[in-house]
Amino acid sequence: MAERGARLLVADDNKVNRLLLSRTLQLDGHQVQSAENGRVALEMLRAQGFDLLLLDMEMPELDGFAVLEHMRADADLRDIPVVVTSSLEGVAHVARCIELGADDFLHKPVNPVLLKARVNSSLEKKHLRDQQKAMVRRFATAEVAQDMQTSGFALGGRRVQATVMFSDIRGFTTLVEQSSPEDVIELLNTYYTLMFEAITANGGVVNQMIGDGLMAIFGAPRPLPEAEAAAARAALDMLELVQLFNTEREREAKPPIMIGIGIASGDMVAGYTGTQQRATYTCVGDTVNLAARLEAHTKQTGHSVLMCADTAARLGARFTLEPLGPVQFKGKTVATEVLALGG
Repeated sequence: MAERGARLLVADDNKVNRLLLSRTLQLDGHQVQSAENGRVALEMLRAQGFDLLLLDMEMPELDGFAVLEHMRADADLRDIPVVVTSSLEGVAHVARCIELGADDFLHKPVNPVLLKARVNSSLEKKHLRDQQKAMVRRFATAEVAQDMQTSGFALGGRRVQATVMFSDIRGFTTLVEQSSPEDVIELLNTYYTLMFEAITANGGVVNQMIGDGLMAIFGAPRPLPEAEAAAARAALDMLELVQLFNTEREREAKPPIMIGIGIASGDMVAGYTGTQQRATYTCVGDTVNLAARLEAHTKQTGHSVLMCADTAARLGARFTLEPLGPVQFKGKTVATEVLALGG
């Protein structure tokens, strides 16, 4: 069923046409505003949230074709359905409108019954697109969803300079053995909510959650100034939130949790991996492997946050760092200088 009470914009330079179209659409239960030319229509579309545009082609200042071109070039406007209402004749004009992104074309004078059917059909399509977007946002971060909308989905990647973080809960296997499944799910949901808050508030993107562990990227899919500092701030925020969480768990007579965090910076390939049917946005490369090794090494050092020298070198004196010396990680031919991040 088509969406009722939708917000519609009528763009037409003829006042009578605007009034008649608006009245017809209002009788169908929609909220309708109008614009006297294409320039005003674009300003209103960008300033307000409309569900559909009814667009005349022959208007002063900016005609309907130009409006369609502007909407197609704007990521925030290109998915708004457009029903063209025009007196232009000829298949060529109709084809051009469709090519520019219009959903439908109605010749003037517009038949009210046909108008209602075309508007409802376009709104139904928009409703389905909105549901698809909501589903993507549920299983992907806002940054990844925006990347897919802007550049499209394609398996493969591009080389980027970024910072990667790995984190997990210490002693999680033992904790699971001592807890009910319901308590474990509640723990993980709360834990992930807090960790997401710390990471996203500092510009990071959580791209993987595996059991009690997560992977986050700072600097992809969108560039992030001072990605290393953002990751360090996120790590400190994560530790602070875990402390607050443990205070709550102590009041409930539940054991506290501890986390380990590894951070590495450098070259990596970021993009979509998997198949056309099932894929994920991730980063791969030696830098990613190093971050995972650093996170695992926190168990041996007693420090909560470890990072590589490349990350530390870009932090300057803004953070408290403790050099721990070189460590020969498995799979690495050269020892890695490791530093601990203090509070």
